[in-house]
Amino acid sequence: MTLNQPVQDDRSDLPFFTFSRPRLALVSLSACLALLTAGAGVRAGAAVDLGLPESSPAAEGFSPDRIGRVPALLQGEIDARHYAGAVWLVARHGRIVSHGAVGWRDVSAATAMTEDSQFRIYSMTKIITTVTALSLWEEGRFNLDDPVERYLPQLAKRQVLVGGTAAAPQLEPAASPITLREILTQTSGIPYDLFAHGALREIWLKADLWHSRSLDEFVTKVAALPLAHQPGARWTYGVNTDLLGAVIEKITGQDLETVMRARLFAPLGMTHTSFRPDAATLEKLAALHHRTPGGQLATDAAGRQGIALQFPSGGGGLFSDLHDYARFAQMLLNGGELEGTRILGRKTVELMTTNAIVNLPPSLSPTAPLAFGFGVRIRLNTDTRLKTLGSPGEFGWEGLATTYVSMDPVEHVLLLLLIQHAPQNEDSIVERFSTSAYQALN
Repeated sequence: MTLNQPVQDDRSDLPFFTFSRPRLALVSLSACLALLTAGAGVRAGAAVDLGLPESSPAAEGFSPDRIGRVPALLQGEIDARHYAGAVWLVARHGRIVSHGAVGWRDVSAATAMTEDSQFRIYSMTKIITTVTALSLWEEGRFNLDDPVERYLPQLAKRQVLVGGTAAAPQLEPAASPITLREILTQTSGIPYDLFAHGALREIWLKADLWHSRSLDEFVTKVAALPLAHQPGARWTYGVNTDLLGAVIEKITGQDLETVMRARLFAPLGMTHTSFRPDAATLEKLAALHHRTPGGQLATDAAGRQGIALQFPSGGGGLFSDLHDYARFAQMLLNGGELEGTRILGRKTVELMTTNAIVNLPPSLSPTAPLAFGFGVRIRLNTDTRLKTLGSPGEFGWEGLATTYVSMDPVEHVLLLLLIQHAPQNEDSIVERFSTSAYQALN
């Protein structure tokens, strides 16, 4: 096998990590075949608690034969060397009908993927942070239309970029303060550095947000940067949920993970979700992979593997696994409750999953959702860009390294796909996974 070959490949285009560039590990065709022969097929391995009870596909309204297309699809992607490994879960009515692990947690070490592997869930963190905030809102700790500067004074008197260059930007004052509602719905005008364009991108990238030494430093850096547009004018994906995490800390006087642990993780039995995983958890962390120009799989540089930020990123910093996220997602699909433990009120979940941008002009991003609530995209069957099967009102989100969650309150279906691969959703694996599950419904 040709493992651990040196190669020149700069993967510094993604945020959140300190970038060093030691050797990458390539897997040639012969190596992949050897690994597959060694057992990279679908496997449940040792008994793993998946967080939800299991049932037969037929009992939950799935065709037993057609649901087999889910593992077949994912195994085919592994066999074709498109992805190193994946774990998945399909559940209906709170009971699992399909699950498994395929491929490799780390191709360079020939470590098999298992269902208890750990993943950087990146932006799937946003839903967890949003639920944490809404649990405080239910207690009357803040109002949705409160100005964010009430909790984060640095964010007062914002400026909007209207022209010019990064060196000589043309700015105008924000017409109104940013509200927490706008933070929750990604309509504040605050962008992501990576996804901004032109002078705005250059200005935001120069701020070096992701090497902030604390959440306060992160907020202070953001406060010095211009908005993409006036608050509330349209949907723009940005670091809003990181700021929401800072608001949670100010309201409670506790660090974000402590609040999450008390309000979500402990009540739901989410014992493997953290901003700073311990050594035992990191041993199960799946490596980030990508494809090289030659069509091989490579693990990303060591500097991008498993290094947590120095502050809790409510927008993208959590590590988690199939068990924990399945329990969290099923709680939301149940209307805020799991196994007798209520996290949010049913009406709160209804508000969270109601389209909050229906009266706004379309986003400038061609990939922006047409419907978005509090921290989640929402499916509209009037969307002419739909690429997968599903139901009106289905909600969820994705993560930068190709992680995906979907909760369907019409069909009572939960879908989870966890991969560690960049660029995100290469070859539309998410849409194909979702369709392979939905086509099996009777």
